[in-house]
Amino acid sequence: MQYKIFGCKVNKFYINKRLWYFSQNNLSDDKNYLIATCVVTDRAKNKRLKDVQKNLQDWKKIYITWCWVFDKWKLIDQDKFYSIYPELQKFQNQIFLIWEDPWKNFKSDSNKTSLYTKKFILIQNGCDNFCTFCLTIMKRGKHRSRPLDEIIDEINEFSDSWWKEIVLTWINLAARWCDNTNKTNQSQFNYLLQEILNQTTIPRIRISSIWPEYLDDTFFHIIENPRIMPHFHISIQHFSDNILKSMNRNYDSKYLISVLQKFQSLKREVPVSVWADLIIWFPWETESDFQTMLDGISDYNITKVHAFPFSWHTKGESVPAWKYDNQIIHSIKLSRKKQLNLISDQVRNNFIEKNKWLRHSVLIEEKKDNKWQWRTENYIQVKLDWDYKKWEIIQIKL
Repeated sequence: MQYKIFGCKVNKFYINKRLWYFSQNNLSDDKNYLIATCVVTDRAKNKRLKDVQKNLQDWKKIYITWCWVFDKWKLIDQDKFYSIYPELQKFQNQIFLIWEDPWKNFKSDSNKTSLYTKKFILIQNGCDNFCTFCLTIMKRGKHRSRPLDEIIDEINEFSDSWWKEIVLTWINLAARWCDNTNKTNQSQFNYLLQEILNQTTIPRIRISSIWPEYLDDTFFHIIENPRIMPHFHISIQHFSDNILKSMNRNYDSKYLISVLQKFQSLKREVPVSVWADLIIWFPWETESDFQTMLDGISDYNITKVHAFPFSWHTKGESVPAWKYDNQIIHSIKLSRKKQLNLISDQVRNNFIEKNKWLRHSVLIEEKKDNKWQWRTENYIQVKLDWDYKKWEIIQIKL
């Protein structure tokens, strides 16, 4: 069966279960095609739409899942789906809209296989924050948490086999066990991390994109443990208080800076890498606001920027901020994008230079073009043509 995976790491968690389900139900036919979709921007929607249309021309059955087909955590009504994607209506006899989890729960026999070298472990789903740029909450529904014993059992099952690395993943990761994601003081994410360290032996633990308002002193104490990889991806979105407020984020720049300073002061054997999600071209973003973002990238050593352009989500759906005044015009967008790329590349290159000649522990991931690929603990990608084995952990100097 052919497939393509787009979007967040939640999709990567569920893809094994879906493919296993198809294989067990005699649906893994070469004529069938599974696509994991994403709605983070209109651009992402349009890219997936072109991919679906291309494959429909080959007269395949197309199984579409993930955020395209969700509506408040339910499978979308077909009429609503085709009102969003009218280009696909003439192919509706070939299109099947399916739920992401074929067993309606987290566990399955597919746990023993994976498309990836890392195992993605979903610990919660949904969000209650209603950020003004975000369509995901309208798709994924309210926040809910996965039971601790189920998470621990799954990690141990992997660890007892041949797995070496897990990635804790999310929609709003650190909100685990809050009544809702606005009650940050109820988070039991720190407790989860500590119990994974206490109750499992998995040697490498990665933390996926995380929101800054949950990160307290206990969190920073726990992540000093060498089993937790020194690479952290923070959902910052902006450094300007004006923009953060209009985005409806739950923190201000003062708090955000205090969190980033704590990452800078962490003592690990290799330099700590901090990546960031940032939204560019948000309405009302002045030159001063934009410069604040550039300064934040440089001052707090954001080693890689995931810059998402603000999207109106005009393709059948919308977000509150599309109605805001003072939308950014195209010429300003191009200028700011160029500046952002320049600053972020400088910070990234400086970080890589700092890591040269340092000893790193790396997990061998895959072979492409006769070169093995892997990433260091702090997520620098490396390629070498030496002879290794997949899933092997080795020591190298960059």
